[in-house]
Amino acid sequence: MSPPSRIRQLHDAGVSVWLDDLSRRLLDDGVLERYVAQHRVSGVTSNPTIFASALHDRHRYDAGIDDLLANGIRDPRELYLALALGDVGDAARLLRDVHVDSGGRDGYASFECTPDVAHDSGATVRQAVRAWRRVAAPNLMVKVPATPAGMVAIEQLTASGINVNVTLIFSADQYERAARAYQRGIAARAARGESLGTVRSVASVFVSRLDARLLDVAGPGGPSESIAIANAQAVYMRAQALFAEPAWRRLAARGAHAQRPLWASTAPKTPGFSEVAYVEALAMPDAIVTVPEKTLLAFAAVGIPGVGRPDERRASAVLADAASRGVDLRRIGVELQAAGLRAFGDAYAAALDVLRPAAIGVGS
Repeated sequence: MSPPSRIRQLHDAGVSVWLDDLSRRLLDDGVLERYVAQHRVSGVTSNPTIFASALHDRHRYDAGIDDLLANGIRDPRELYLALALGDVGDAARLLRDVHVDSGGRDGYASFECTPDVAHDSGATVRQAVRAWRRVAAPNLMVKVPATPAGMVAIEQLTASGINVNVTLIFSADQYERAARAYQRGIAARAARGESLGTVRSVASVFVSRLDARLLDVAGPGGPSESIAIANAQAVYMRAQALFAEPAWRRLAARGAHAQRPLWASTAPKTPGFSEVAYVEALAMPDAIVTVPEKTLLAFAAVGIPGVGRPDERRASAVLADAASRGVDLRRIGVELQAAGLRAFGDAYAAALDVLRPAAIGVGS
């Protein structure tokens, strides 16, 4: 019998690996299903950039577009939502057994709210509720950015029983506010006597984008000097502390689940890093690592599936050295979040252009 795949070994050691990609190719050609079976990939995430890229393979969406047009749907925003939620819904159904077998710990498909509502908590909540009802699957997660408006939405959505993937987190400060918003939402459910164990959340901390941003300021010479890895390790330790506080332990005793840290943006963007460096460095118990397809296949080929806890002393030393050289992670986190939203906005606009009636051969 051949040994389990390297990615499956991570899964078996308590680290969840989710695919940071989604398209009709992955769904229709059985690729995602194969990754789930062979490597124990246990979740999938999407965002406007991923969906805009998927639309490049337009012929795979033609039938869906035709059906929507036949039903009188011409607004490109409505076409976007219908098609993107169709992909996410299909992924959620494919992952349903993973969700059930893991007791709700894994098996999630994440849909990202569109970037035009990122600074409007009410619009975010309305879109998230609409997505939740449309997909109608307990293993859907709705991605909400960690903006000030997003924090309001995260609390409200959690309180209403909707699973939230808090995204575009770059600093420990942004992470803590996201965790507190989730905790407040769970506390609100507890105060109403509602079930706590049916709600899950993850906090998506972006890694390689931070190192790339800092390359000219305090550029890492390799993973051991990576400010982004040290920052993520600090977030992991902060998460351990936040979800061990007495108030949370009382909620946990009633069935509440701690919000899990998720490492996003794990494809390297700086010199000196292997394709699998971030995955290897951040494989920690009960964490989630999201990987694009290229990184997934690279880890399956050469990754070292070791799992360990962060080196607190080393992480603190790297962060202290960065601060001594003028690196303000709180400020940079705000800047990177804004840049991320702009990038998602550009991708969303590009997707809408593809879906405008004139672009798909329909008179406006």
